[in-house]
Amino acid sequence: MQGKRHDLTEGDEILEQGEYGKYDKNGQWYARPPQSGMTQGNLALHKVVEHEDGTITVSPSILITGHHGKQWHGYLERGVWRQV
Repeated sequence: MQGKRHDLTEGDEILEQGEYGKYDKNGQWYARPPQSGMTQGNLALHKVVEHEDGTITVSPSILITGHHGKQWHGYLERGVWRQV
């Protein structure tokens, strides 16, 4: 699934499903996978490469645990989400 970049600012701190972005307050990257019911995660423990077109590639793989124990595991490569 093609993701969408949405950089965050104070007062605008929530990503929609499939969005990723950098938070200007702390310079950290965040992402919210496309799966319904998942929360956004901080990518501080990941390597994030920003490409010339504004998309990002995150490594290693992303594992986010949401409400009620739901998990999303996959990759964000050049702005495209891929679940494993």
